[in-house]
Amino acid sequence: MALVHLVEESEATGLVREVYDDILATRGLERVPNYWKALAHRPEYLAATWAKLKEVMAEGALDRRTKEIIAVAVSATNACRYCLQSHTDALRSLGVGDAELVELMAVVDFFNGSNAVASGLQVEYEPPVPRREAPAAGG
Repeated sequence: MALVHLVEESEATGLVREVYDDILATRGLERVPNYWKALAHRPEYLAATWAKLKEVMAEGALDRRTKEIIAVAVSATNACRYCLQSHTDALRSLGVGDAELVELMAVVDFFNGSNAVASGLQVEYEPPVPRREAPAAGG
């Protein structure tokens, strides 16, 4: 249960109504997700957060699928159940299946663990040095 009253669509006016309408149109949804309803108590913050999400998730150097994979990995690491479910649903809508999700979680598992080990041991990073090829005979 949310710690704040969720501002339902029937209660939305002004800027909140505008943002809700944009969320519904942009994402092709029938109802506004609860995350946005919780933020609606601060209309300017709601609008700014929605605008930031739209900008971040827009096609760019990274495609939407890649961005959703990153969102799922971060959400799993941060143990945000809401975000994990939301972005997993988005990945599913992009055709990601069970095997890919398990592989994604395997990557999250490995790097969370190896990051903790490297951090705990305070191992210093050194860029890899490519192996030099032996000079050609007679050269």
